[in-house]
Amino acid sequence: MRKALPLVLAALVTMPGLGLRLSGIHLDAPSMALISGLAILGASFLLLWACDVAQMDIPQTLALAVVALIAVLPEYAVDMYFTWQAGQHPESDYAHYAIANMTGANRLLIGVAWSAIAGLHWFKTRRRVILDVEQRTEVLFLGMATAYAFLIPIKGSLAWYDGVVFLAMYAWYIRLASQRPCSDCELEGPAELIGALPRTRRRQATLLLFLFAAGVILANAEPFSENLVATGKVFGINEFLLVQWLAPIASEAPEFIVAIMFVLRGQAAVAMGSLISSKLNQWTLLVGMIPGVYGVSSGGFEVPLPLGPFQMHEIFLTAAQSLMAVALLASLSLGPRSALLLFCMFAGQLLSPYVVEGLNLPELPWGNGTDGLHQLFSAGYVALFAAIALAKRRDVWELRLGASVEQRIV
Repeated sequence: MRKALPLVLAALVTMPGLGLRLSGIHLDAPSMALISGLAILGASFLLLWACDVAQMDIPQTLALAVVALIAVLPEYAVDMYFTWQAGQHPESDYAHYAIANMTGANRLLIGVAWSAIAGLHWFKTRRRVILDVEQRTEVLFLGMATAYAFLIPIKGSLAWYDGVVFLAMYAWYIRLASQRPCSDCELEGPAELIGALPRTRRRQATLLLFLFAAGVILANAEPFSENLVATGKVFGINEFLLVQWLAPIASEAPEFIVAIMFVLRGQAAVAMGSLISSKLNQWTLLVGMIPGVYGVSSGGFEVPLPLGPFQMHEIFLTAAQSLMAVALLASLSLGPRSALLLFCMFAGQLLSPYVVEGLNLPELPWGNGTDGLHQLFSAGYVALFAAIALAKRRDVWELRLGASVEQRIV
């Protein structure tokens, strides 16, 4: 019963949102956003447990590709909805919402999730999080994707060929990761309960969880996205902030909670590894799919996703944060000072516009608004990267070993 209770609760949480969607009943925007957001949250837990069990029956190469994609389906569903609507309504703000959601999800992972895992592990053991040597591959490809991401704001567009590059990076990473030695699958909680079933019933239960959770997420992506924006307008809250921060929290929370559970069980490397993989998936697959979905929706790939200077600065800030994080992880470890630095920089870029607004400070050359302060933090991230990379130049150089299975193992 202890293992089954979370499974039952997660399923029950999805029912109101699914019921409203199937019945066609419409409530006020805040209620719809809350109910559909909870449905996505519950379905996200179901997906994570199904992904864990699926690795017992799916060949490793296929599991790495398919399970990684399915595990981040909640985040993809919301972002791809905004992107599709941007192609259908190019005059709208949907393109800006798509970038806000993507950048928010990526920055939350590093600024909050990574730092929380490293901090919690330090308080529990007084030790740094030490990654496995094989995870140098994830750090390397995260660095490669980050380096290419800087070209997007520099050239001022997110075009179809950018998507091809990001997807090719992910395919290359999957090819290398699939050659890793197989490891035993350790299941916990509801996943352990399902995994203990006979093979036929286990596969049936896993497939049912996949289909149900995916159906709930896809059914609630539209009402959650639309009503989240509408809620911002009802309460006078900036809808970009809600899309950038609240929507990713709903989709990222299950993975973050599972990572915390791994840390509490003494498996900090597993927890951090899963969050690094999630960041890599979003920084390659998610970003790579945006121009493709927009092109299909708009009926052509000649015109890229319409983005303004603010969105380009947001992408630059996200890339700058990722760049500093790669430098910190070059030694395949993350300690409390690094975690504190990640969190303080994230909190600073998030809260500084509101702090500056309440103070009578001299005007910065590029403005005291959110955009101007984010440019300042972008410069700070890049400067910190340069200092950290110089101090860890040997570790940064050794990241190249992640591109070869043989070199990495030797």
